[in-house]
Amino acid sequence: MTMTDHQRYLFDLQGYVVIPDALSPDHVRELNALMDARIAADCDADMRTHRWVGMLDWGEPCRRLIDVDTVLPSIEALVGGQFRLDHEYADVTRAGKGPIGTTLHAGPLPFNPCFYYKCDGESFANGLISVAYNLRDVNEGDGGFGCLPGSHKSNIEMPESMRHLDDAHARVDRVTGAAGTAVVFTEALIHGTLPWAGADERRTLFYKYSPHALSWAAGYYDANAYDDLSDRQRAALEAPNARYGGKDGVTFGGVNNG
Repeated sequence: MTMTDHQRYLFDLQGYVVIPDALSPDHVRELNALMDARIAADCDADMRTHRWVGMLDWGEPCRRLIDVDTVLPSIEALVGGQFRLDHEYADVTRAGKGPIGTTLHAGPLPFNPCFYYKCDGESFANGLISVAYNLRDVNEGDGGFGCLPGSHKSNIEMPESMRHLDDAHARVDRVTGAAGTAVVFTEALIHGTLPWAGADERRTLFYKYSPHALSWAAGYYDANAYDDLSDRQRAALEAPNARYGGKDGVTFGGVNNG
């Protein structure tokens, strides 16, 4: 499988692409069951929003997300075949608890080496991309993920007056999708969370990927903590390095001083 021409064009144009049915209904149910348990353990009745990090420890359904077949072609096209999972987290926002939003953030300016975007017409280069999985439906008017399409290639810094999402600028895309949808975007894209007005909880899992030699997160994974990983998943959890030499051109933690 490869990223389709349609997806490639839209990603370069917009800075993001939506992949419907990226997760099977069974996988969505498994992930929601894990989140149900975390909510019961960590959240009280008055909780408005909560974030968890370290989801790989929750169970195999979360580790399966490292390289889901439906999203893998986009990850490989956007950051390279030797991609690494930089970090991941889960967000929940409860309905009926008032609007919760953020300001628009990230973007190409001022330049951040972790957030770059480039396309030469044939191949992509990204410092960090995100895959956001909807575990509950996000409908028109609900809120959730919003972005300024095309801003990943902008040459003028965004005015502060346009960043507020409580009264979002008309150019902001309100990105919707049923449970199981994946939204893939570059962190060079100006984006944020629109106030949540949905009738149900907003449940979103974020998996963020970087090229093999680059890291945004300060900490790294220990692949040896999990005994159910494939070779590709283990490689994706490797700490950043040049990855030359070794079996099939990949070095697992090795350094060549030659």
